[in-house]
Amino acid sequence: MPFEIVHNDISRMQADAIVNTAPPVPGIGYGADAAIHKKAGPKLLEARKKIGRIPAGQAAVTPAFGLNARYVIHTVCPVWQNGRHGEEALLDSCYQNALRLAKETGCRSAAFPLLAAGNNGFPGPVALQAAVRAFSLFLMENEMQITLAVFSRDALALSERLLRDVESYIDAAFVRRQTLDEYGLAPAEAPDADAAIRNLREQERRQRMRETGLQAAAPPGGGWEAVCGQLDAGFSETLLRLIDRTGKKDAEIYKKANIDRRLFSKIRSSPDYRPSKTTALAFAIALELDLEETEDLLSRAGFTLSHSSRFDLIVEYFIQNKDYDIFHLNEVLFTFGQPLLGG
Repeated sequence: MPFEIVHNDISRMQADAIVNTAPPVPGIGYGADAAIHKKAGPKLLEARKKIGRIPAGQAAVTPAFGLNARYVIHTVCPVWQNGRHGEEALLDSCYQNALRLAKETGCRSAAFPLLAAGNNGFPGPVALQAAVRAFSLFLMENEMQITLAVFSRDALALSERLLRDVESYIDAAFVRRQTLDEYGLAPAEAPDADAAIRNLREQERRQRMRETGLQAAAPPGGGWEAVCGQLDAGFSETLLRLIDRTGKKDAEIYKKANIDRRLFSKIRSSPDYRPSKTTALAFAIALELDLEETEDLLSRAGFTLSHSSRFDLIVEYFIQNKDYDIFHLNEVLFTFGQPLLGG
């Protein structure tokens, strides 16, 4: 998985490069900087003194010494004032320069703390958006394993409105399922409440079409059946046809899906490949499939969406709202303690 979020102390991470939130002049600051210096040992400060002053937004590299890394990339984050003094642009520069140095030094992996979210005073959502924006742009053009290490799930500080909306969607789905189980159909008629929900959804869709006199819009390049071909087409075959339908290059899709290039090569070369559910859903998000198409693609990998699963409901919420940013989705999944999409 090219990008993942983990609950860990940045100084305990293992990566080719560990990114440090450094003070502008040589010294030992607070938070992540103090933890990194403590684990690395006194030689790190000696190396940092040789660099001298680092302006805000810039970065410099030293050996990692006692850390489980080859390099420490020191970047100086701006202090939040009110958002009208170029703070966000400087924070973008911190990420861009740190990633550039990681690439120039031949790193295949890099671990970041959430820059500027602590003592520098950046609002959590603003700091998180800067990180995800920088990582997603970098990974579209480069190959690297990037990890965002946070102390706690609360540290991500997603918007309260988004969290409320997701929670409401989950609660409503659980109520629908319970209603179907208890009052909708007898167990003998509907042993699978999720199947009943899907049937009701399909009936509602067809009813809307009858009422409006509209036909289902066919996707570019033909309808869903034309894309999928035979009903018994496997996951790999269906996936490749769907990618062809987009007219985009393979790399653009698997990077958008947060999928490692080596894993995609396995999928492409193995007609019988059976992906994990997180991988299959990652491709559904990258391909911007609707809910019906997502369920079809999942079924070809041997999975279904369940209204008894928090994980499934969060993914379904994003699909229903046409939010196909997998990094944004993974932030929410992490906050709710669920597996991340990708592979």
